[in-house]
Amino acid sequence: MVQVTKEQRAEVIKNFRYAGVLVDARPYGSGHINDTYLLTFETAGGKHVKIILQRMNKTVFANPVELMENITGVTSHLRKKIVENGGDPERETLNVIPAEDGKPYYKDSLGDYWRSYKFITDATSYDKVEKSEHFYQSAVAFGNFQRLLADYPAETLHETIKGFHDTKARFEVFKAAVDKDAAGRAAYVKDEIQFVLDREETANYFSGLLSRGEIPLRVTHNDTKLNNIMIDDNTGKGICVIDLDTVMPGLAVNDFGDSIRFGASTAAEDETELDKVSCSMELFELYAKGYIEGCGGKLTKKEIQLMPMGAKVMTFECGMRFLTDYLQGDTYFKIHRENHNLDRCRTQFKLVEDMERKWYTMEGIIEKYNCLTQAV
Repeated sequence: MVQVTKEQRAEVIKNFRYAGVLVDARPYGSGHINDTYLLTFETAGGKHVKIILQRMNKTVFANPVELMENITGVTSHLRKKIVENGGDPERETLNVIPAEDGKPYYKDSLGDYWRSYKFITDATSYDKVEKSEHFYQSAVAFGNFQRLLADYPAETLHETIKGFHDTKARFEVFKAAVDKDAAGRAAYVKDEIQFVLDREETANYFSGLLSRGEIPLRVTHNDTKLNNIMIDDNTGKGICVIDLDTVMPGLAVNDFGDSIRFGASTAAEDETELDKVSCSMELFELYAKGYIEGCGGKLTKKEIQLMPMGAKVMTFECGMRFLTDYLQGDTYFKIHRENHNLDRCRTQFKLVEDMERKWYTMEGIIEKYNCLTQAV
């Protein structure tokens, strides 16, 4: 996307319902998809109010209007539930600030779409697990997100990215990439290709269960990383789930699994020394405990039982996507060195292998907490 100019940003700011005088505007956060700014307004009495302003990436999200329909629907539902539970809706969910015309977005004169949120003060999001308690709090928060949205009609949500976690479809895309071999790399990664082909059953696993009605379609976040939770600076509690761009119909086990893939790994996502890569059972148990507690009995016992498979499928899918991109010539994921996507792929596959070795341990951990729930 073309870089935002000061003139463009000024136009946008004039067209949102802000109170006070703008005293500061600066880039904010570590996201790679949208352009995010932190605005500070001075209101009557000298009080400073902070606001988040974002330009939505219409290359990644082809229909920003549908995206915002998802977000306003979900946050309105969350706000109602939070109020019913005696919580603070100003801090426990995102609050969309409308444009001057009342819409939850503004389309500027260049055709770009923008949105704005109230800034959640005295809370922090963390890019990596620095304290195990933060990982636990993220689990409780994502579980609570699932609990509060358990009665939301998932089928009414738009798919903001088509087939985002359709592992079966991604397996077919992978096979096509191998056959085409656009970058002439297939001969160098025969072992990695075979690793994927040997696990076709893993790729198809959840689509079969869903089609047979054995697990339900739910409202899912689909990007359940630690940095998408705001943790209160004073209490240390996970208070708010953010970055709702990928909220779509999906599977709760996939949300759980993506958190494990990212947060329970003992190494970076692109670690080249594979002997450093494993799935920590301590972190796996910590997250499972928090997530199941947060869900508050809203998941079925079948869903909880399948959490180890959720971790395996999401890790496998991610590795397969990295390998697919490598075979296609690194056209989707940003790379910062030669063979970067291949390194990422190998790290994910090492995690899958480690999960397979620890399978009975993972199942035992889940069964322990499954027995304690009121799930049906």
